[in-house]
Amino acid sequence: MTQVQMKTLYGPVAEDMILVEDLLESTKNVDLAPLKRMLDHALEARGKRMRPGLVLLAGSLGDYNLNKLVPLGAAIELLHTASLVHDDVVDGATSRRGRPTANAVFDNALTVLLGDYMFANAAEMVTRTGSLAVTRLFALALMKMTSGELDQDAAAFDVGKDVQQYLWRIGGKTAALFANATEGGATLGNCDERTIEAMRTYGYSLGMAFQIVDDVLDFNGDEESMGKPVGSDLLEGTITLPGLLFLERYPQDNPIKRFILAKRDRDARLREALDAVANSEVLDDSLDIARDYVKRANEAISFLPESDTKRCMIDLGEYVLSRRS
Repeated sequence: MTQVQMKTLYGPVAEDMILVEDLLESTKNVDLAPLKRMLDHALEARGKRMRPGLVLLAGSLGDYNLNKLVPLGAAIELLHTASLVHDDVVDGATSRRGRPTANAVFDNALTVLLGDYMFANAAEMVTRTGSLAVTRLFALALMKMTSGELDQDAAAFDVGKDVQQYLWRIGGKTAALFANATEGGATLGNCDERTIEAMRTYGYSLGMAFQIVDDVLDFNGDEESMGKPVGSDLLEGTITLPGLLFLERYPQDNPIKRFILAKRDRDARLREALDAVANSEVLDDSLDIARDYVKRANEAISFLPESDTKRCMIDLGEYVLSRRS
């Protein structure tokens, strides 16, 4: 991400994001050569760093202490990356964002150990904040993420799940870490309880919207921008919000059910299911639900005085809704 893009997304804290990058880069400084190669690969791709950006933005609402906020931001990003490393092993994925996954380059056993190392490194970083409360929030977020992933894997190829179960799942899988970023940042900034609670709600709601948009893009996104084939979730048996809405509304002779139950011609069945969902109203309806979550996020911070930070947080909601990758 360029400095201009960083400034657009994170406004008043954009320049300090380099400190998060530096700390993440320092995790590659290990003596064990095989581990260093794996860390170089896993941390090579730099995303938008939204989670550490939220840590700094939330912290800027109070005492903006970078000695505490930067370690939390780096820890949350490292935790996020480690979870992706493990997810790719579980899913048997060979590419992510157009790059080979760690398990495609190294074997599965080594990649699992790489993820374990990154989780441990992230936990050590959190302790640098000196806050027991924030360390506990971090541990709880990891538990929720793991529960969400377990639920997703257990529900693979199950057409009997409903929207409420999906929302619970992504609440743990994605939104919990967003909430950890904003609540943790506000806590380290010594903000008052009302602001900390608002940051928790804001982060959670933004994370929910982020995941819903991600799931919509799996049906209508651009493969080159996303770095993965359209329909990857459904191919792995993960039925997300658009698919669940489509199953609810068209229970008879449903192309998603036909794909899930298919023993042959699976590629054709998958294409049929993707086209049916893409040509229906459920993608727009899913985005309406995402917009509702962004609205909740903005309502949570409405009482805050006008500032560059507040404006930036509102703009992030619009960015989440409009992104294409």
